Amino acid sequence: MSTDTVYHLDLNRRAIQGARIALLPGDPFRSGIIGERIKNTYHTYCRRLAWKREYCTYIAEIKGTKVLVTSTGIGGPSASIAIDELAQLGVTTFLRVGTTGAIQDYIEIGDVIITTASVRLDGASTHYAPIEFPAVSHIDIVNALVRASQRLGIRYHTGITASSDTFYHGEGRKGFRRYIIKRFQDMTDEWKNLHVLNYEMESSTVLTLTASMGLKGGCVTGVINREGRRISKRDLKRGVENAVEVAIRAVEELIS
Repeated sequence: MSTDTVYHLDLNRRAIQGARIALLPGDPFRSGIIGERIKNTYHTYCRRLAWKREYCTYIAEIKGTKVLVTSTGIGGPSASIAIDELAQLGVTTFLRVGTTGAIQDYIEIGDVIITTASVRLDGASTHYAPIEFPAVSHIDIVNALVRASQRLGIRYHTGITASSDTFYHGEGRKGFRRYIIKRFQDMTDEWKNLHVLNYEMESSTVLTLTASMGLKGGCVTGVINREGRRISKRDLKRGVENAVEVAIRAVEELIS
């Protein structure tokens, strides 16, 4: 077994102890929160393995199966590094767990969105597969997320996500420069009419990389805001907690 340490994650095969499943939050501080939640739910352990730059990794155990929790940072480029290096270490199943902004009016704060496929508004994924290649979730992960949501009684939606490299202009928000280039003007209305559910920033990279490399990938996000609404601490807490609970139970479903 190789003991070579991958550069960015600061991990090697010995450290991850044969783990094949990884939960992927964006926020490095959320790795510990998820690890502790697994520990408390299954009366097991969690331990931090490494923290370098935006990549914070914990190891925990669900039903006797070792699971990694590795943060990816914000956006596709850093997520692609995390996925590639974890895959080099033998991880085969990747589940992004994060937060999102809803586009459709019927989606409520605190709901979870189970992404079946993503609109590729990123650049990182094009370095792994041409734009014609679909960013799709693995059916096993979608089904596990649905079953987990149903078991927990958490309202969920399945469908397509718009995954953007930028938080402001790529998601139709005016930042410092009030002008949005023509490509993104009125884009949210177009996605609404195409029945896209939400915006987030990593799923197209996660799903393209995993599908193109013959691995399993999926994404679940908690809704923390909608168009024209500011993100409150209460909404953030609710969205994060629901997404984390569903993700953890989905891993249990995959193991079972």
